[in-house]
Amino acid sequence: MRTQFIRNFCIIAHIDHGKSTLADRLIQKGRLVEDRNFQDQILDNMDIERERGITIKSQAVTIPYTSEDGNVYELNLVDTPGHVDFTYEVSRAISACEGALLLIDATQGVQAQTLSNMYLALEHDLEIIPVINKIDMQAADIPSAKQQIDRDLGLDSDSALLVSARQGIGIDALFEAIVNRIPSPQGGTNAPLQALIFDCHYDSYRGVVVHMRVFDGRIKRGMKVQFMSNGAVYEVETVGVFKLALVETDELSAGDVGYFLAGVKTVSDVRVGDTVTCADTPCTKPLPGFRDVKPVVFSSIYPVDSNDYEELKISLEKLKLNDASLIYEKDSSAALGFGFRCGFLGMLHVEVIEERLEREFNQSVIFTAPSVKYRVHLRDGQDIFVDNPLDYPEEGRVEGAEEPYIRSSIITPVTFLGNIITLCIEKRGTQTNMSYLDEKRVELMFDMPLAEVLFDFYDRLKSISRGYASFDYNITDYKPTKLVKLDIILNGKPVDALSQLVFKDNAYDRARVVCERLRDEIPRQQFKIPIQGAIGSQIIARETVNPLRKDVLAKCYGGDITRKRKLIEKQKEGKKRMRMVGDVELPQSAFLAVLKTKDE
Repeated sequence: MRTQFIRNFCIIAHIDHGKSTLADRLIQKGRLVEDRNFQDQILDNMDIERERGITIKSQAVTIPYTSEDGNVYELNLVDTPGHVDFTYEVSRAISACEGALLLIDATQGVQAQTLSNMYLALEHDLEIIPVINKIDMQAADIPSAKQQIDRDLGLDSDSALLVSARQGIGIDALFEAIVNRIPSPQGGTNAPLQALIFDCHYDSYRGVVVHMRVFDGRIKRGMKVQFMSNGAVYEVETVGVFKLALVETDELSAGDVGYFLAGVKTVSDVRVGDTVTCADTPCTKPLPGFRDVKPVVFSSIYPVDSNDYEELKISLEKLKLNDASLIYEKDSSAALGFGFRCGFLGMLHVEVIEERLEREFNQSVIFTAPSVKYRVHLRDGQDIFVDNPLDYPEEGRVEGAEEPYIRSSIITPVTFLGNIITLCIEKRGTQTNMSYLDEKRVELMFDMPLAEVLFDFYDRLKSISRGYASFDYNITDYKPTKLVKLDIILNGKPVDALSQLVFKDNAYDRARVVCERLRDEIPRQQFKIPIQGAIGSQIIARETVNPLRKDVLAKCYGGDITRKRKLIEKQKEGKKRMRMVGDVELPQSAFLAVLKTKDE
Protein backbone atom coordinates (compact mmCIF):
# COMPACT_ATOMS: atom_id res chain seq x y z
CA MET A 1 0.00 0.00 0.00
CA ARG A 2 1.28 3.48 -0.83
CA THR A 3 2.41 5.48 2.21
CA GLN A 4 -0.22 8.23 1.74
CA PHE A 5 -2.89 5.67 2.73
CA ILE A 6 -1.10 4.53 5.94
CA ARG A 7 -1.62 6.12 9.36
CA ASN A 8 0.40 5.07 12.43
CA PHE A 9 -1.01 6.27 15.75
CA CYS A 10 -1.17 5.38 19.43
CA ILE A 11 -3.64 6.03 22.26
CA ILE A 12 -2.12 7.71 25.33
CA ALA A 13 -3.85 8.74 28.57
CA HIS A 14 -3.84 8.59 32.34
CA ILE A 15 -4.64 5.21 33.90
CA ASP A 16 -8.31 4.17 33.66
CA HIS A 17 -9.41 6.85 31.18
CA GLY A 18 -10.71 4.28 28.67
CA LYS A 19 -7.81 3.51 26.27
CA SER A 20 -8.54 -0.23 25.98
CA THR A 21 -12.31 0.36 25.59
CA LEU A 22 -11.68 2.87 22.77
CA ALA A 23 -9.34 0.38 21.08
CA ASP A 24 -12.15 -2.22 21.33
CA ARG A 25 -14.57 0.12 19.49
CA LEU A 26 -12.02 0.89 16.75
CA ILE A 27 -11.39 -2.83 16.22
CA GLN A 28 -15.13 -3.57 16.10
CA LYS A 29 -15.65 -0.77 13.57
CA GLY A 30 -12.83 -2.20 11.43
CA ARG A 31 -14.58 -5.62 11.43
CA LEU A 32 -11.42 -7.41 12.57
CA VAL A 33 -13.46 -9.78 14.72
CA GLU A 34 -17.01 -11.08 14.52
CA ASP A 35 -19.40 -9.86 17.21
CA ARG A 36 -19.91 -13.39 18.56
CA ASN A 37 -16.15 -13.78 19.14
CA PHE A 38 -15.67 -10.31 20.61
CA GLN A 39 -14.61 -9.78 24.22
CA ASP A 40 -13.85 -6.63 26.20
CA GLN A 41 -10.18 -5.54 26.46
CA ILE A 42 -9.48 -7.61 23.36
CA LEU A 43 -5.90 -6.32 23.04
CA ASP A 44 -5.11 -7.16 26.69
CA ASN A 45 -4.14 -10.78 26.17
CA MET A 46 -2.64 -11.49 29.62
CA ASP A 47 -4.84 -12.81 32.42
CA ILE A 48 -3.26 -10.37 34.87
CA GLU A 49 -4.29 -7.43 32.62
CA ARG A 50 -7.91 -8.56 32.59
CA GLU A 51 -8.05 -9.26 36.33
CA ARG A 52 -6.57 -5.90 37.33
CA GLY A 53 -8.26 -3.94 34.53
CA ILE A 54 -4.97 -2.38 33.46
CA THR A 55 -2.82 -2.48 30.32
CA ILE A 56 0.74 -3.66 30.94
CA LYS A 57 2.01 -4.37 27.42
CA SER A 58 1.69 -2.14 24.36
CA GLN A 59 -0.22 -4.04 21.66
CA ALA A 60 -0.29 -3.27 17.93
CA VAL A 61 -3.12 -3.97 15.48
CA THR A 62 -3.73 -3.04 11.83
CA ILE A 63 -7.29 -1.76 11.13
CA PRO A 64 -8.63 -1.31 7.57
CA TYR A 65 -10.84 1.77 7.12
CA THR A 66 -12.76 3.15 4.12
CA SER A 67 -13.05 6.92 4.47
CA GLU A 68 -15.97 9.14 3.42
CA ASP A 69 -14.16 10.01 0.17
CA GLY A 70 -13.93 6.30 -0.74
CA ASN A 71 -10.21 5.74 -0.12
CA VAL A 72 -9.12 2.61 1.77
CA TYR A 73 -6.66 3.34 4.58
CA GLU A 74 -4.49 1.09 6.72
CA LEU A 75 -4.55 2.33 10.32
CA ASN A 76 -1.81 0.91 12.58
CA LEU A 77 -2.93 1.35 16.20
CA VAL A 78 -0.70 0.86 19.25
CA ASP A 79 -2.57 0.67 22.58
CA THR A 80 -0.41 1.80 25.52
CA PRO A 81 -0.42 1.43 29.34
CA GLY A 82 -1.39 4.35 31.59
CA HIS A 83 0.34 3.55 34.89
CA VAL A 84 3.45 5.59 35.74
CA ASP A 85 5.51 2.36 36.12
CA PHE A 86 5.05 1.56 32.43
CA THR A 87 6.09 4.91 30.91
CA TYR A 88 8.90 3.04 29.11
CA GLU A 89 6.30 0.97 27.23
CA VAL A 90 4.59 4.23 26.17
CA SER A 91 7.86 5.76 24.90
CA ARG A 92 8.50 2.67 22.74
CA ALA A 93 5.01 2.83 21.23
CA ILE A 94 5.29 6.58 20.56
CA SER A 95 8.56 6.23 18.65
CA ALA A 96 6.83 3.97 16.10
CA CYS A 97 4.00 6.46 15.34
CA GLU A 98 3.29 9.81 13.66
CA GLY A 99 0.21 10.72 15.69
CA ALA A 100 -1.41 10.21 19.09
CA LEU A 101 -4.96 10.26 20.44
CA LEU A 102 -4.70 11.99 23.83
CA LEU A 103 -7.62 10.67 25.86
CA ILE A 104 -9.17 12.82 28.62
CA ASP A 105 -11.84 11.49 30.97
CA ALA A 106 -14.84 13.88 30.95
CA THR A 107 -15.55 13.04 34.61
CA GLN A 108 -11.98 13.56 35.91
CA GLY A 109 -10.36 15.99 33.49
CA VAL A 110 -6.62 16.34 32.88
CA GLN A 111 -4.58 14.17 35.26
CA ALA A 112 -0.85 13.86 36.04
CA GLN A 113 -0.09 11.10 33.51
CA THR A 114 -2.10 12.95 30.82
CA LEU A 115 0.45 15.77 31.03
CA SER A 116 3.42 13.42 31.27
CA ASN A 117 2.38 11.38 28.20
CA MET A 118 1.61 14.52 26.19
CA TYR A 119 5.15 15.85 26.77
CA LEU A 120 6.49 12.42 25.72
CA ALA A 121 4.52 12.67 22.45
CA LEU A 122 5.70 16.27 21.85
CA GLU A 123 9.34 15.14 22.24
CA HIS A 124 8.80 12.84 19.24
CA ASP A 125 6.96 15.57 17.21
CA LEU A 126 3.70 13.61 17.09
CA GLU A 127 0.45 15.16 15.88
CA ILE A 128 -1.80 15.18 18.98
CA ILE A 129 -5.59 14.85 18.71
CA PRO A 130 -7.33 15.57 22.05
CA VAL A 131 -10.28 13.23 22.64
CA ILE A 132 -12.78 13.72 25.50
CA ASN A 133 -14.09 10.29 26.52
CA LYS A 134 -17.00 9.12 28.76
CA ILE A 135 -19.36 11.91 27.60
CA ASP A 136 -22.32 9.59 28.35
CA MET A 137 -21.58 9.53 32.09
CA GLN A 138 -23.81 11.49 34.46
CA ALA A 139 -20.79 13.12 36.11
CA ALA A 140 -19.30 14.25 32.76
CA ASP A 141 -18.30 17.91 32.71
CA ILE A 142 -17.40 18.66 29.07
CA PRO A 143 -16.97 22.49 29.40
CA SER A 144 -14.54 21.95 32.31
CA ALA A 145 -12.59 19.30 30.34
CA LYS A 146 -12.31 21.70 27.36
CA GLN A 147 -11.13 24.49 29.65
CA GLN A 148 -8.42 22.19 31.07
CA ILE A 149 -7.30 21.23 27.54
CA ASP A 150 -6.81 24.94 26.76
CA ARG A 151 -5.21 25.94 30.04
CA ASP A 152 -3.30 22.84 31.28
CA LEU A 153 -2.30 21.21 28.00
CA GLY A 154 -2.01 24.27 25.77
CA LEU A 155 -3.97 22.52 23.00
CA ASP A 156 -6.94 23.87 21.03
CA SER A 157 -10.11 22.63 22.75
CA ASP A 158 -12.18 23.41 19.61
CA SER A 159 -10.34 20.58 17.84
CA ALA A 160 -11.15 18.10 20.65
CA LEU A 161 -13.43 15.21 19.69
CA LEU A 162 -16.29 14.07 21.95
CA VAL A 163 -16.66 10.29 22.22
CA SER A 164 -18.08 7.59 24.42
CA ALA A 165 -15.95 4.49 23.95
CA ARG A 166 -18.42 2.39 25.92
CA GLN A 167 -21.47 3.42 23.87
CA GLY A 168 -19.60 3.83 20.55
CA ILE A 169 -20.60 7.53 20.21
CA GLY A 170 -18.37 9.67 17.97
CA ILE A 171 -16.25 6.79 16.62
CA ASP A 172 -16.94 7.66 12.94
CA ALA A 173 -15.76 11.26 13.45
CA LEU A 174 -12.69 9.93 15.25
CA PHE A 175 -11.76 7.71 12.28
CA GLU A 176 -12.07 10.69 9.92
CA ALA A 177 -9.89 12.84 12.23
CA ILE A 178 -7.20 10.12 12.27
CA VAL A 179 -7.18 10.01 8.45
CA ASN A 180 -7.28 13.80 7.93
CA ARG A 181 -5.16 15.13 10.81
CA ILE A 182 -2.41 12.57 11.37
CA PRO A 183 0.34 12.82 8.70
CA SER A 184 1.22 9.86 6.51
CA PRO A 185 4.62 8.24 7.16
CA GLN A 186 7.69 9.52 5.30
CA GLY A 187 10.25 7.20 3.76
CA GLY A 188 11.13 5.60 0.44
CA THR A 189 10.51 1.97 -0.52
CA ASN A 190 13.62 1.93 -2.74
CA ALA A 191 16.01 3.11 0.00
CA PRO A 192 18.09 0.59 2.06
CA LEU A 193 16.02 -1.21 4.71
CA GLN A 194 15.78 0.65 8.01
CA ALA A 195 13.29 -0.75 10.55
CA LEU A 196 12.91 -0.13 14.30
CA ILE A 197 12.27 -3.01 16.72
CA PHE A 198 9.70 -1.72 19.21
CA ASP A 199 8.72 -5.02 20.83
CA CYS A 200 9.20 -8.81 20.68
CA HIS A 201 7.67 -11.96 22.07
CA TYR A 202 8.82 -15.57 22.23
CA ASP A 203 6.98 -18.40 20.50
CA SER A 204 8.11 -21.83 21.71
CA TYR A 205 7.59 -23.33 18.23
CA ARG A 206 8.82 -20.54 15.93
CA GLY A 207 11.38 -18.67 18.03
CA VAL A 208 11.45 -14.90 18.51
CA VAL A 209 8.65 -12.88 16.86
CA VAL A 210 10.12 -9.41 16.18
CA HIS A 211 7.64 -6.46 16.16
CA MET A 212 8.89 -3.60 14.01
CA ARG A 213 8.07 -0.36 12.24
CA VAL A 214 9.62 -0.02 8.76
CA PHE A 215 10.92 3.52 8.14
CA ASP A 216 12.73 2.95 4.82
CA GLY A 217 13.02 0.16 2.27
CA ARG A 218 11.18 -3.16 2.31
CA ILE A 219 11.48 -6.56 3.96
CA LYS A 220 10.29 -9.88 2.51
CA ARG A 221 10.70 -13.65 2.81
CA GLY A 222 14.16 -15.04 1.95
CA MET A 223 15.92 -11.72 2.55
CA LYS A 224 19.00 -11.67 4.83
CA VAL A 225 18.66 -9.10 7.62
CA GLN A 226 21.16 -7.81 10.15
CA PHE A 227 20.68 -6.48 13.71
CA MET A 228 22.85 -3.36 13.86
CA SER A 229 23.63 -3.53 17.61
CA ASN A 230 25.47 -6.86 17.44
CA GLY A 231 25.86 -7.66 13.73
CA ALA A 232 23.86 -10.92 13.92
CA VAL A 233 22.56 -12.02 10.48
CA TYR A 234 19.41 -14.08 9.90
CA GLU A 235 17.30 -15.11 6.92
CA VAL A 236 13.68 -13.93 7.03
CA GLU A 237 11.20 -16.83 7.02
CA THR A 238 7.90 -14.96 7.38
CA VAL A 239 6.67 -11.36 7.41
CA GLY A 240 3.18 -10.16 8.31
CA VAL A 241 0.90 -7.71 10.08
CA PHE A 242 -1.08 -7.75 13.33
CA LYS A 243 -4.80 -8.29 12.85
CA LEU A 244 -5.36 -9.64 16.38
CA ALA A 245 -3.72 -12.83 15.09
CA LEU A 246 -0.46 -12.82 13.10
CA VAL A 247 -1.41 -12.55 9.39
CA GLU A 248 1.26 -13.31 6.79
CA THR A 249 1.88 -10.91 3.88
CA ASP A 250 4.27 -10.92 0.91
CA GLU A 251 6.33 -7.99 2.19
CA LEU A 252 6.39 -4.95 4.45
CA SER A 253 7.53 -1.61 3.04
CA ALA A 254 8.21 1.93 4.31
CA GLY A 255 5.51 3.11 6.72
CA ASP A 256 4.24 -0.38 7.64
CA VAL A 257 4.01 -1.80 11.15
CA GLY A 258 4.31 -5.59 11.36
CA TYR A 259 6.45 -8.53 12.40
CA PHE A 260 8.99 -10.95 11.01
CA LEU A 261 10.25 -14.43 11.93
CA ALA A 262 13.79 -15.49 11.13
CA GLY A 263 14.28 -18.59 13.26
CA VAL A 264 15.95 -16.55 16.01
CA LYS A 265 16.55 -19.02 18.84
CA THR A 266 19.24 -16.99 20.63
CA VAL A 267 17.04 -14.67 22.65
CA SER A 268 19.87 -12.27 23.54
CA ASP A 269 20.48 -11.43 19.83
CA VAL A 270 17.29 -9.35 19.70
CA ARG A 271 17.26 -6.03 21.54
CA VAL A 272 14.27 -3.71 21.69
CA GLY A 273 15.24 -0.32 20.23
CA ASP A 274 17.66 -1.90 17.75
CA THR A 275 17.61 -1.18 14.00
CA VAL A 276 17.14 -3.97 11.43
CA THR A 277 18.72 -3.53 8.02
CA CYS A 278 19.50 -5.58 4.90
CA ALA A 279 22.71 -7.61 5.31
CA ASP A 280 23.72 -7.11 1.64
CA THR A 281 22.96 -3.37 1.30
CA PRO A 282 22.89 -2.00 4.87
CA CYS A 283 21.78 1.52 5.79
CA THR A 284 24.48 3.97 6.91
CA LYS A 285 23.40 4.53 10.51
CA PRO A 286 20.87 3.11 13.00
CA LEU A 287 17.64 4.90 13.84
CA PRO A 288 17.67 6.96 17.03
CA GLY A 289 16.70 4.44 19.73
CA PHE A 290 14.50 4.82 22.75
CA ARG A 291 15.61 6.62 25.87
CA ASP A 292 17.65 4.40 28.19
CA VAL A 293 15.62 2.57 30.78
CA LYS A 294 16.60 3.54 34.33
CA PRO A 295 15.41 1.05 36.96
CA VAL A 296 14.47 2.66 40.26
CA VAL A 297 13.55 -0.37 42.40
CA PHE A 298 15.87 -3.32 43.00
CA SER A 299 14.99 -6.75 44.36
CA SER A 300 16.52 -10.23 44.22
CA ILE A 301 14.65 -13.25 42.81
CA TYR A 302 15.45 -16.77 43.99
CA PRO A 303 13.85 -20.10 43.00
CA VAL A 304 12.05 -21.84 45.88
CA ASP A 305 13.86 -25.05 44.87
CA SER A 306 17.54 -24.33 44.13
CA ASN A 307 17.50 -27.03 41.40
CA ASP A 308 15.21 -24.72 39.34
CA TYR A 309 17.94 -22.07 38.91
CA GLU A 310 18.60 -22.86 35.22
CA GLU A 311 14.87 -22.86 34.43
CA LEU A 312 14.51 -19.47 36.12
CA LYS A 313 17.42 -18.13 34.06
CA ILE A 314 15.77 -19.24 30.78
CA SER A 315 12.40 -17.82 31.92
CA LEU A 316 13.95 -14.42 32.70
CA GLU A 317 15.63 -14.34 29.26
CA LYS A 318 12.28 -14.91 27.54
CA LEU A 319 10.51 -12.40 29.80
CA LYS A 320 13.22 -9.79 29.15
CA LEU A 321 12.49 -10.16 25.43
CA ASN A 322 8.85 -9.21 26.05
CA ASP A 323 9.61 -6.59 28.71
CA ALA A 324 12.67 -4.54 27.74
CA SER A 325 12.55 -2.53 30.98
CA LEU A 326 13.52 -5.59 33.08
CA ILE A 327 17.23 -5.62 33.99
CA TYR A 328 18.89 -8.48 35.86
CA GLU A 329 22.27 -9.95 36.83
CA LYS A 330 23.42 -13.01 38.80
CA ASP A 331 23.22 -12.91 42.60
CA SER A 332 23.65 -15.34 45.48
CA SER A 333 22.54 -15.59 49.11
CA ALA A 334 23.68 -17.80 51.98
CA ALA A 335 20.03 -18.39 52.94
CA LEU A 336 18.49 -18.84 49.49
CA GLY A 337 21.30 -19.99 47.19
CA PHE A 338 21.75 -18.69 43.63
CA GLY A 339 19.36 -16.17 42.07
CA PHE A 340 19.21 -12.86 40.21
CA ARG A 341 19.37 -9.20 41.21
CA CYS A 342 16.73 -7.37 39.17
CA GLY A 343 15.94 -3.73 38.42
CA PHE A 344 12.32 -2.58 38.04
CA LEU A 345 10.50 0.66 37.18
CA GLY A 346 8.26 0.62 40.27
CA MET A 347 6.40 -1.58 42.75
CA LEU A 348 3.59 -2.43 40.30
CA HIS A 349 6.29 -3.59 37.88
CA VAL A 350 7.69 -5.89 40.62
CA GLU A 351 4.23 -7.41 41.24
CA VAL A 352 3.60 -7.91 37.51
CA ILE A 353 6.96 -9.64 36.92
CA GLU A 354 6.35 -11.93 39.93
CA GLU A 355 2.91 -12.94 38.66
CA ARG A 356 4.11 -13.41 35.07
CA LEU A 357 6.96 -15.68 36.20
CA GLU A 358 4.49 -17.81 38.16
CA ARG A 359 1.71 -17.90 35.54
CA GLU A 360 3.48 -17.90 32.19
CA PHE A 361 6.62 -19.86 33.14
CA ASN A 362 5.40 -21.95 36.13
CA GLN A 363 8.23 -20.66 38.33
CA SER A 364 7.93 -20.71 42.12
CA VAL A 365 10.05 -17.75 43.22
CA ILE A 366 10.93 -15.72 46.31
CA PHE A 367 11.45 -11.94 46.05
CA THR A 368 13.56 -10.09 48.63
CA ALA A 369 12.53 -6.72 50.08
CA PRO A 370 12.79 -3.97 47.40
CA SER A 371 15.48 -1.31 47.64
CA VAL A 372 16.62 1.79 45.73
CA LYS A 373 20.16 2.69 44.60
CA TYR A 374 22.06 4.70 47.25
CA ARG A 375 25.27 6.67 46.79
CA VAL A 376 27.65 5.89 49.67
CA HIS A 377 30.70 8.11 50.50
CA LEU A 378 33.56 6.15 52.07
CA ARG A 379 36.17 7.57 54.45
CA ASP A 380 38.95 6.89 51.92
CA GLY A 381 37.32 9.37 49.48
CA GLN A 382 35.66 6.78 47.24
CA ASP A 383 32.00 6.96 46.18
CA ILE A 384 30.12 3.73 45.49
CA PHE A 385 26.52 2.95 44.47
CA VAL A 386 24.73 0.32 46.56
CA ASP A 387 21.31 -1.22 45.86
CA ASN A 388 21.87 -4.55 47.62
CA PRO A 389 22.12 -4.58 51.45
CA LEU A 390 24.76 -7.34 51.17
CA ASP A 391 27.10 -4.89 49.40
CA TYR A 392 26.78 -2.18 52.08
CA PRO A 393 30.23 -1.53 53.62
CA GLU A 394 30.94 -1.74 57.37
CA GLU A 395 29.81 1.26 59.41
CA GLY A 396 33.41 2.25 60.21
CA ARG A 397 34.20 2.76 56.50
CA VAL A 398 31.15 4.94 55.76
CA GLU A 399 31.47 8.73 55.81
CA GLY A 400 27.90 9.45 54.66
CA ALA A 401 25.19 8.43 52.20
CA GLU A 402 22.80 9.97 49.69
CA GLU A 403 19.47 8.66 48.42
CA PRO A 404 17.55 9.37 45.18
CA TYR A 405 14.81 12.01 45.37
CA ILE A 406 11.80 12.47 43.11
CA ARG A 407 9.83 15.52 42.02
CA SER A 408 6.24 14.36 42.40
CA SER A 409 3.14 15.97 40.93
CA ILE A 410 -0.20 15.21 42.58
CA ILE A 411 -3.45 16.53 41.07
CA THR A 412 -6.35 16.21 43.51
CA PRO A 413 -9.81 17.60 44.25
CA VAL A 414 -9.59 20.33 46.93
CA THR A 415 -11.61 18.18 49.39
CA PHE A 416 -8.68 15.80 50.00
CA LEU A 417 -5.92 18.43 50.10
CA GLY A 418 -5.20 18.35 53.87
CA ASN A 419 -4.93 14.57 54.15
CA ILE A 420 -2.66 14.31 51.10
CA ILE A 421 -0.28 16.99 52.42
CA THR A 422 -0.14 15.11 55.75
CA LEU A 423 0.68 11.86 53.93
CA CYS A 424 3.49 13.48 51.89
CA ILE A 425 5.03 15.11 54.99
CA GLU A 426 4.85 11.75 56.81
CA LYS A 427 6.84 10.32 53.88
CA ARG A 428 9.58 12.96 54.42
CA GLY A 429 8.30 15.09 51.54
CA THR A 430 9.03 18.81 51.15
CA GLN A 431 6.35 20.90 49.45
CA THR A 432 7.77 23.01 46.62
CA ASN A 433 4.62 24.36 44.99
CA MET A 434 0.83 24.39 45.19
CA SER A 435 -1.33 25.82 42.42
CA TYR A 436 -5.09 25.84 41.98
CA LEU A 437 -5.91 24.59 38.47
CA ASP A 438 -9.52 25.69 38.93
CA GLU A 439 -12.02 26.07 41.79
CA LYS A 440 -12.21 22.28 42.28
CA ARG A 441 -8.71 20.96 41.56
CA VAL A 442 -5.27 21.70 42.95
CA GLU A 443 -1.79 20.56 41.88
CA LEU A 444 0.77 19.79 44.60
CA MET A 445 4.50 19.53 43.92
CA PHE A 446 6.59 17.64 46.47
CA ASP A 447 10.25 16.63 46.65
CA MET A 448 10.46 13.33 48.50
CA PRO A 449 12.77 10.30 48.81
CA LEU A 450 12.05 7.57 46.27
CA ALA A 451 12.42 4.91 48.99
CA GLU A 452 9.37 6.32 50.80
CA VAL A 453 7.19 5.94 47.71
CA LEU A 454 8.10 2.27 47.15
CA PHE A 455 5.88 0.44 49.57
CA ASP A 456 2.42 1.74 50.32
CA PHE A 457 2.40 5.39 49.20
CA TYR A 458 0.37 4.85 46.03
CA ASP A 459 -2.21 2.65 47.77
CA ARG A 460 -2.63 5.11 50.64
CA LEU A 461 -2.94 8.05 48.23
CA LYS A 462 -5.75 6.26 46.36
CA SER A 463 -7.44 5.34 49.65
CA ILE A 464 -7.28 8.90 51.06
CA SER A 465 -8.57 10.49 47.84
CA ARG A 466 -11.13 7.74 47.03
CA GLY A 467 -9.30 7.18 43.76
CA TYR A 468 -9.58 10.79 42.51
CA ALA A 469 -5.96 11.92 43.06
CA SER A 470 -3.41 11.26 40.32
CA PHE A 471 0.31 10.82 40.85
CA ASP A 472 3.31 11.21 38.56
CA TYR A 473 7.00 11.59 39.33
CA ASN A 474 10.47 12.10 37.85
CA ILE A 475 13.80 11.20 39.44
CA THR A 476 15.68 14.45 40.18
CA ASP A 477 18.94 14.04 42.11
CA TYR A 478 20.62 12.58 45.21
CA LYS A 479 20.37 14.21 48.65
CA PRO A 480 22.12 13.37 51.96
CA THR A 481 20.37 10.86 54.22
CA LYS A 482 20.97 8.94 57.44
CA LEU A 483 21.24 5.40 56.08
CA VAL A 484 21.66 2.23 58.14
CA LYS A 485 21.68 -1.47 57.35
CA LEU A 486 18.97 -3.35 59.20
CA ASP A 487 19.86 -7.01 59.81
CA ILE A 488 17.30 -9.64 60.76
CA ILE A 489 18.75 -12.30 63.07
CA LEU A 490 16.90 -15.60 63.37
CA ASN A 491 17.92 -17.99 66.15
CA GLY A 492 21.25 -16.16 66.50
CA LYS A 493 22.09 -16.28 62.76
CA PRO A 494 21.67 -13.29 60.40
CA VAL A 495 19.41 -14.00 57.39
CA ASP A 496 21.05 -12.07 54.54
CA ALA A 497 17.97 -12.27 52.28
CA LEU A 498 15.95 -10.26 54.83
CA SER A 499 18.51 -7.45 55.30
CA GLN A 500 17.33 -3.97 54.30
CA LEU A 501 18.79 -0.49 53.85
CA VAL A 502 16.54 1.97 55.70
CA PHE A 503 16.39 5.59 56.87
CA LYS A 504 17.76 5.63 60.44
CA ASP A 505 14.71 7.30 62.06
CA ASN A 506 12.41 4.66 60.50
CA ALA A 507 14.63 1.70 61.39
CA TYR A 508 12.95 0.87 64.73
CA ASP A 509 9.41 0.83 63.28
CA ARG A 510 10.54 -1.19 60.26
CA ALA A 511 12.42 -3.73 62.42
CA ARG A 512 9.44 -4.13 64.74
CA VAL A 513 7.04 -4.73 61.83
CA VAL A 514 9.37 -7.31 60.21
CA CYS A 515 9.90 -9.18 63.50
CA GLU A 516 6.14 -9.28 64.18
CA ARG A 517 5.45 -10.54 60.66
CA LEU A 518 8.06 -13.28 60.96
CA ARG A 519 6.75 -14.33 64.38
CA ASP A 520 3.33 -14.98 62.83
CA GLU A 521 4.76 -16.85 59.82
CA ILE A 522 7.50 -19.08 61.27
CA PRO A 523 6.15 -22.46 62.45
CA ARG A 524 6.77 -23.35 66.11
CA GLN A 525 9.59 -25.78 66.94
CA GLN A 526 10.55 -27.82 70.00
CA PHE A 527 12.73 -24.89 71.10
CA LYS A 528 12.34 -21.14 71.54
CA ILE A 529 13.15 -19.09 68.39
CA PRO A 530 14.27 -15.48 68.95
CA ILE A 531 13.75 -13.06 66.01
CA GLN A 532 15.82 -9.89 66.33
CA GLY A 533 16.26 -6.70 64.31
CA ALA A 534 19.76 -5.23 64.62
CA ILE A 535 21.80 -2.27 63.41
CA GLY A 536 25.40 -3.42 63.65
CA SER A 537 25.74 -4.97 67.12
CA GLN A 538 22.76 -3.07 68.59
CA ILE A 539 19.49 -5.01 68.89
CA ILE A 540 16.55 -2.64 68.30
CA ALA A 541 13.59 -5.05 68.11
CA ARG A 542 12.80 -8.58 69.24
CA GLU A 543 10.00 -11.10 69.01
CA THR A 544 9.96 -14.74 70.14
CA VAL A 545 8.33 -17.82 68.66
CA ASN A 546 7.40 -19.87 71.73
CA PRO A 547 8.32 -23.56 71.75
CA LEU A 548 5.98 -26.51 71.65
CA ARG A 549 6.18 -27.87 75.23
CA LYS A 550 5.48 -31.28 76.60
CA ASP A 551 3.69 -31.21 79.97
CA VAL A 552 6.45 -32.83 82.08
CA LEU A 553 4.52 -32.15 85.31
CA ALA A 554 1.56 -34.30 84.29
CA LYS A 555 2.83 -37.28 86.28
CA CYS A 556 3.40 -35.17 89.43
CA TYR A 557 0.20 -35.49 91.41
CA GLY A 558 1.67 -34.33 94.68
CA GLY A 559 4.95 -34.32 96.55
CA ASP A 560 7.64 -31.72 97.09
CA ILE A 561 7.95 -28.61 94.84
CA THR A 562 11.67 -29.38 94.33
CA ARG A 563 10.72 -32.47 92.31
CA LYS A 564 8.66 -30.34 89.91
CA ARG A 565 11.45 -27.77 89.62
CA LYS A 566 13.95 -30.52 88.84
CA LEU A 567 11.79 -31.78 85.94
CA ILE A 568 11.31 -28.25 84.51
CA GLU A 569 15.08 -27.51 84.74
CA LYS A 570 15.84 -30.80 83.00
CA GLN A 571 13.43 -29.84 80.20
CA LYS A 572 15.07 -26.39 79.87
CA GLU A 573 18.51 -27.97 79.42
CA GLY A 574 17.16 -30.23 76.69
CA LYS A 575 15.56 -27.26 74.90
CA LYS A 576 18.86 -25.31 75.12
CA ARG A 577 20.84 -28.19 73.56
CA MET A 578 18.15 -28.57 70.87
CA ARG A 579 18.33 -24.87 70.02
CA MET A 580 22.11 -25.10 69.50
CA VAL A 581 21.82 -27.86 66.90
CA GLY A 582 18.34 -27.06 65.59
CA ASP A 583 17.80 -25.36 62.22
CA VAL A 584 14.92 -22.99 61.48
CA GLU A 585 13.50 -23.16 57.97
CA LEU A 586 11.86 -19.99 56.67
CA PRO A 587 8.68 -20.64 54.67
CA GLN A 588 8.13 -18.68 51.44
CA SER A 589 5.21 -16.85 53.07
CA ALA A 590 7.68 -15.32 55.58
CA PHE A 591 9.60 -13.58 52.76
CA LEU A 592 6.36 -12.33 51.24
CA ALA A 593 5.20 -11.04 54.64
CA VAL A 594 8.30 -8.83 54.92
CA LEU A 595 7.32 -7.04 51.70
CA LYS A 596 4.09 -5.81 53.27
CA THR A 597 4.21 -2.83 55.57
CA LYS A 598 0.57 -2.54 56.62
CA ASP A 599 -2.01 -5.08 57.66
CA GLU A 600 -4.05 -6.07 54.65
